[in-house]
Amino acid sequence: MTDLAEGVDDRVRNTKARRHVPGDAGMWFFVIGDLLIFGVYFVGYMYYRTQDSPMFLESQARLNLDIGALNTIVLLTSSLFVALGTGAVRAGKTVDGLRLFGIALAIGAAFPVLKLFEYVPEITAGLTPGTNLFFMYYFVMTGLHLCHVLLGLVIMSFVIRNLRSASPRISFVETAATYWHMVDVLWLVLFALLYVMR
Repeated sequence: MTDLAEGVDDRVRNTKARRHVPGDAGMWFFVIGDLLIFGVYFVGYMYYRTQDSPMFLESQARLNLDIGALNTIVLLTSSLFVALGTGAVRAGKTVDGLRLFGIALAIGAAFPVLKLFEYVPEITAGLTPGTNLFFMYYFVMTGLHLCHVLLGLVIMSFVIRNLRSASPRISFVETAATYWHMVDVLWLVLFALLYVMR
């Protein structure tokens, strides 16, 4: 009878573990809202692109595809280290998690630097949000995304501080990871729409 009760308890624990949604519910509300807002921008961009495809293609050709691709690699790599760090913290390996989040932060910090190397030549060449509809969408969407990246880097620095404390909160680590992965997903869509799609 005791074995049967223990088996039921194990199944209940495993079911709860499978149903566990990582992070804070408020962050998921924010993530879904943010994705909806960006979704409106994506739909608007696609609509206007179909209205004047030659202008959009000509403007798109003026973007620096190499920096865009490099930033994609930067965010994907950073997200990998965030995922590994989160897994380490869940497994009770706080020191490993701290090291992995430090690497994720360092790699992620390259994104705004690279974006600066992209924005400055574009603006000095006269490419601004007022140039045309493509560049209006480009600067608004990538600018909003850049703000999200900067906020994500600040959040990651708080995660590192949290992991250095005597009793780190795993839920905070998961919440930060959720946000950073959203930032990554948004960039993948932006990179596809703005740089790659012909």
